[in-house]
This record gives sequence, structure tokens and C-alpha cells, in this order.
Amino acid sequence: MQYQTKNGEIRVNIGSMASLETQVREKLARKQGFSLATINLDHLVKMDQDSGFYTAYCKQDFVVADGNPIVWTSRLAKQPVDLLPGSDLVLPLCEWAATEGRSIALLGSTEAALSEAANALVTKVAGLDVACMIAPPFGFDPNSDDAAEILKTVEASGASLCFLALGAPKQELLAARGAEFAPSVGFASIGAGLDFLAGTQIRAPKWVRALAIEWVWRLLLNPKRLWKRYFDSGMIMPRLVLQALRQRA
Repeated sequence: MQYQTKNGEIRVNIGSMASLETQVREKLARKQGFSLATINLDHLVKMDQDSGFYTAYCKQDFVVADGNPIVWTSRLAKQPVDLLPGSDLVLPLCEWAATEGRSIALLGSTEAALSEAANALVTKVAGLDVACMIAPPFGFDPNSDDAAEILKTVEASGASLCFLALGAPKQELLAARGAEFAPSVGFASIGAGLDFLAGTQIRAPKWVRALAIEWVWRLLLNPKRLWKRYFDSGMIMPRLVLQALRQRA
């Protein structure tokens, strides 16, 4: 499924968990770096507004659907993809890494949250090794020299998989630089996934997610920060529907 932004086209190129597992495990087995992004309406809005974010997204090796509107429009276009939210990918990615004998790194959030998330992960995934944890300072710039040094630190740690919990667009911008400064590391941009594991943020209950109204849950928890994001996201839906109908035809 292709999505046309004001800066160019973005394609969801991984449509299922099985396909993602095959691709990621092959990269891990060969110690080849990669970048994984989880696209949603907010990301498409940001790509309309920020050519740098669009360019970073074009550099992502794997793009999956993180949001029901992406899934719905893909079905409308007769190019269906499965819903693969970043938060739901953390444990499977860790399991694949552990099976391949590869260690992981955690980057983002706070030191306390990373520690709690690491404890949760090693408890849930047998044989998992957390080689590196980095909580960048407030105001962290993913395009800075400091960011390049952080990527080099992750590479030197021996980790083969690094979870980026910086939020968009910072995490995708940093992942796009991974090929240059940490070529043997796979970067997965997972937003609040580590905070959910740490318990510093509360994820919507399963029944809310099953009804595809997780956005309502988030909006109620943080209306001042999120109302404009969801308003802007809703405004691009008619355009995406038209794009899907054209691809269907």
C-alpha cells in the first residue's frame, strides 16, 4: 500500500508479522543493520509538513502499519496489511533476538524507565541480554554530533537490535543515521513501547484496542497535548481514502 504525502510517496512494505519475522531474523543472523518504522496518520501529517522527516522515512528498511486507519485504507485499496503497532512488536523482536543469540539496546525515555523496561524484558524473554541503555538528555537533537556519538556507543556495545523510544520524528531521524554510525545494529522505532513495559505510561485495555478506539483513550488521558494531533490526523483521512480507491481501481 502506497501513501502519497506532500513531499513524496511512502510504502508499507511489510504486511504481516510472519513476513517481519523472516526479514528481521535474517538481518540478525547476518549481523546486518536495519531500520523499522511503524507508520500511522500522525506520521503522514508530519511528513506533509517536514521534508526532513519524509527523507528519514524513505531510508527505513521496513515500514509496518501502526494504526487502524492504515489497515482500513489498505483493505480498501485491496492491498491489505496487518496491524503491527510498535508497542506490540517489542516482545516478539526481543524473542527473535534472543533466539539468534543477539543482545539488545534501549535508547530513549528516562534512566528509571529504561531500567524497569529492561527488568520486564529479561523476565519475559528467556536468554535475553540487554547490552546497553541510554537515556538522552532533554532537548536531544537526533541530527547532532552527540547523536552520532550515541549511535557509535550502541554499535560498540555489541547490541544487534536497538529500541528507539524517542517519539516521532526524533526516533526515525536517528534510525536513518544508523546505517552510517552503527551499521551492524537494527533500529526499531517503538514510541511509548518501553514506557508501557516500565509502567510509566498506561496503555489502553485490550477491549479498547479491540474496538479500534485506543486514540480515544489516549485523548482522554492527555487532551491538551493530543487534541490537535488527532484533529490533523482526521483531516487527512478523506485524502487517504481517495488514494486507496485509486489504487483499488
